[in-house]
Amino acid sequence: MPNNSTKILFLITLISGMLISLCANSWMGAWMGLEINLLSFIPLLSSNQDMFSTEASLKYFLIQAIASSSLLFLILLKTNTHEMFYFTKTSLWNNLIMTPLLMKIACAPFHWWLPSVVEGLSWMNCFIILSIQKIAPLMLISYMLSNNFYTQIMIISSAIIGAIGGLNQISLRKILSFSSINHIGWMLITMMMGSNLWWMYFLVYSINIILITSLTSMTNLSYISQTFNSLNNKKIVKFTLFIALLSLGGLPPFLGFFPKWVAIQFMAQNTMIFTSMILIMSSLLTLYYYMRIMYTTLMITNSEIAWTISIYPKYNYSKTIMFSLSIMTLGMLVSTLILSMY
Repeated sequence: MPNNSTKILFLITLISGMLISLCANSWMGAWMGLEINLLSFIPLLSSNQDMFSTEASLKYFLIQAIASSSLLFLILLKTNTHEMFYFTKTSLWNNLIMTPLLMKIACAPFHWWLPSVVEGLSWMNCFIILSIQKIAPLMLISYMLSNNFYTQIMIISSAIIGAIGGLNQISLRKILSFSSINHIGWMLITMMMGSNLWWMYFLVYSINIILITSLTSMTNLSYISQTFNSLNNKKIVKFTLFIALLSLGGLPPFLGFFPKWVAIQFMAQNTMIFTSMILIMSSLLTLYYYMRIMYTTLMITNSEIAWTISIYPKYNYSKTIMFSLSIMTLGMLVSTLILSMY
């Protein structure tokens, strides 16, 4: 939780803007909520002490302002040319109005801004931009999404770019941002099934992001090389971090696989063979670069000194670690049990 009263105020208005968008009964109300959300987030990003965060906040503001102005223009154009609430599932207008919203959540091919913005942020702001900031645009997209060629292109490009883009990265923040782009493809495919599944997918994704960002923030990790010889005196923290990463990638015993399993079953029933193949292969690529980090850290370049000094005295890991491990390992079992009951 931020220790500054101003930051707490902006955090409250950020969540209020998101709720305004979710509860709006008109597109102008939804746009207003998005603007309140954006203007509350910019002061949280910028910092006088860190030049990188100021640069990231400027980039984020420019991209979001372009997307918001495009959305407002398209809404007004739709109002002046057609009846406002006349949205059909096959209309060109749906694809047009979805485009600035897809830019807001960094869906490929509108993804180029996310890795460079995330690289300059603190872990707390990384969590906000990768999860909370996506809720309102995703909900607005779900009102208009239909299974057409444009949507399939967005899903496939997000899956491929999110998987390939993370292969060459050494920064944990950039790896998480490309993973987020990959997960956008999965969220869009789950939206076609209905609101319940994409909310479940987003909830599981957010739990994984919370665990990863909290552990990396506590241990002050930013790059892959820092994980090699760090936390040797706290191996349970290291194992928990990698379990959370593997769950984010969708490895079967862990919680992150459950919504992907349901999505794959849906795609198989609706004969989306090509799309499901692309999504599964892209998930395997994301798992590859998570497991590459894990194998290197735990086996290949791992070295320990003869005596260990406790260099993280101010954090009590026990509650966080036990909660994380129970969520990751038991979550899949509980989810499967609930599914079998229905």
